[in-house]
Amino acid sequence: MQEVVPINVINGTAHHARGVSALGAEDPSSRLQAALALGSNPDPGYLETLVERCAVEPDFFVRDMLSWALTRLSPEIALPRIRRELESECAQARSQALHTLSKIGDKNVWVWITRDLLRDTDDEVARTAWRVAVALVPEDQKKDLGDELVSQLGRGDGGVRLSLSRAFADLGDVISPALEKAAASPDPAVAAHARATELLRQNPETGFDAAVEEAKRIVTLDPERAAAVGGGTSEATEKTMTGTTEPAEAANAEEAADC
Repeated sequence: MQEVVPINVINGTAHHARGVSALGAEDPSSRLQAALALGSNPDPGYLETLVERCAVEPDFFVRDMLSWALTRLSPEIALPRIRRELESECAQARSQALHTLSKIGDKNVWVWITRDLLRDTDDEVARTAWRVAVALVPEDQKKDLGDELVSQLGRGDGGVRLSLSRAFADLGDVISPALEKAAASPDPAVAAHARATELLRQNPETGFDAAVEEAKRIVTLDPERAAAVGGGTSEATEKTMTGTTEPAEAANAEEAADC
């Protein structure tokens, strides 16, 4: 006798297949709508599909919607699967997993933000790790996090340095001693970045590019003050400072959308 399959199972299977197919549509708008639909009707059965799509989705806005859809699932179900992505060989999978953790906002996952992630060789992964770490770090561990992030000063282009400066600013006054020490670094890139970061912390309204210019002015016109914060000028320092403007502007727009 032929087994009768309940109609709701058939419909459920067909519905699931359509959802998976829509996330792979050629048109980004269609994929965005599919992610929105899945988040609006959260179903644990889509957990694997959403996580896997995060690793390969090329459109920023669709990825953000995928993360939102994951936040709609129970943290008890979603978090263990997202944690596995932090060790993925795919950089986008690591970065998007970190971003999703920031959206979920569970401070208990702070311990998942490892030194390896904070020092990730992929700039986008590292930038996301800095932002998430600052958001989740317990108060009594802020100084240790700041000391760890100092090792990344001078890294990357203007956008990367801006991300790190923002992380320092969000940590507050606890990181002042570490920045002061870094400003005396013999590495001109590190010293310049530390000076600009401290200036940005003191006056956030100036913006990163203005802080860079002010740091350059201090070194050039006020040697005594520059020496007090690890100053000293060189051709490498000048190039380090002046090379930040255009990338920083691009990063500013991207991170604004990322929040």
